[in-house]
Amino acid sequence: MPIWPLAATVAIQTLATAALFSVPTAAPEIARDLNVPGPLVGVFVSIVYSVGIISALLSPGFIWRFGAVRVSQVILLCVVAMLAIAAGGGTAVMLALAGVTLGLGYGAAAPASTHLLVPQTPRPVFNLVMSIRQTGVPLGGVLGALIVPPIVLAAGWRVALLVEIGPVLLLLGLMELPRRRWDVGLDPTRPLLSGALLEPLRLLRRDRRLRVLSAAAFFYSGLQLCFIAFMAVQLTTVAGFSLVGAGFVLAVYQIAGAVSRPVWGWVADRLLSPSRTLAVHGVGMAVACVATGLFGPGWPVSVVVLVEILGGVTASGFTGVAYAEYASLGGTRRTEATGLGTAAMFFGVMVIPSAFAVAVTHWGGYAVPYAVLAVTAAASAALLWKGSAEKGG
Repeated sequence: MPIWPLAATVAIQTLATAALFSVPTAAPEIARDLNVPGPLVGVFVSIVYSVGIISALLSPGFIWRFGAVRVSQVILLCVVAMLAIAAGGGTAVMLALAGVTLGLGYGAAAPASTHLLVPQTPRPVFNLVMSIRQTGVPLGGVLGALIVPPIVLAAGWRVALLVEIGPVLLLLGLMELPRRRWDVGLDPTRPLLSGALLEPLRLLRRDRRLRVLSAAAFFYSGLQLCFIAFMAVQLTTVAGFSLVGAGFVLAVYQIAGAVSRPVWGWVADRLLSPSRTLAVHGVGMAVACVATGLFGPGWPVSVVVLVEILGGVTASGFTGVAYAEYASLGGTRRTEATGLGTAAMFFGVMVIPSAFAVAVTHWGGYAVPYAVLAVTAAASAALLWKGSAEKGG
């Protein structure tokens, strides 16, 4: 197992994600200080993911020419710049600019780490390694949630953001030590931008399995964010939970997703094919969606917790195996395929939660919207299982 490259990529993803979620965590103070509505601060995350789609698709050319480590250092520079711009700016426009800056790097994280890890990872532990790498996302979310609020209360939100710059700069410097050993096989002739946005379309056209995987990644990632974004509101307004109780259930969901990722990687390496493992995820998501849509005042707390553990294990646990499958199906174009996967997931995060919110308002409840999500998850699972059967997996 490539211990040090894996540790480096996990650290990069963790610090970048912590920076991403630091702004929403400090949103009440930021909104009060900048004199803007609180929800407007939430647009920051949408900006990061929107720009991240473009950077994910454009990054492979830079990775092939300059190396995954060098691009990872640029990602960390984008994190530093975002934190500095957000902390130093005094307007919503500067906050939006900070989001654009982070998005330019954030979308390249998965393609860069895949490019670095694939050549150094033995095939028998490939899904496990990629799944461990993805633990950086929930770790970053937890890190931001734990560190930012106390500093905000003690010294203000600007200081809380600036404090994060130190570890990021330290990691950026440390990445220079192995750069010449890890950045090998560079292609100085590789075009940086020419045809970069068309390459995903070529990959999709050539391989039906990538089309199915991308559709599943779109629905799965959007469903994952629906659980996170609406759980607390639903539990407090519909199921009669206190805010503390709803927060506990959400924390359990997040922990289940983080802990299960390496387990799913092991399953995909040892027991099932990656496609069938992802199909199992879809079935679990469908069951969790149907049950979550039916939550009401009479539901026992223990049952609600068990349902959301199932949701966390499946909806929040699939990404590592999905990225490993993108890399496998991409072959020599694994970096470009991983960029396609990132774009599909980010697009799902942007589109589906917004549509879900409209559906909840239209139907006056959560049962029908969650049932629709369950259908999309089950259909994706069926297609993934069928595709695996067709290739003998």
